[in-house]
Amino acid sequence: MLEDNLREEIKKWSQRLDNSLKITVAQSPKGVEFLTNIKAYQSDSLHFLKKNDLIRAYEALIWAWAYLEIGKQIGILSQR
Repeated sequence: MLEDNLREEIKKWSQRLDNSLKITVAQSPKGVEFLTNIKAYQSDSLHFLKKNDLIRAYEALIWAWAYLEIGKQIGILSQR
């Protein structure tokens, strides 16, 4: 079922984001801002998941990942 698949994807990518954030550090004040936004989107994703709003939960998770990847690419975030 599509709903079950989406729920599993959210769970899988949420865990990967958790693991990635454990080793991510800010390299500048802008990096700190990015990390703050990533964690806010991560929190939003969990909030929406608890409300069974899977589309918004997934969307917030995608935003978190986008901030993480962009931050790494422009050098304001790095991984230990």
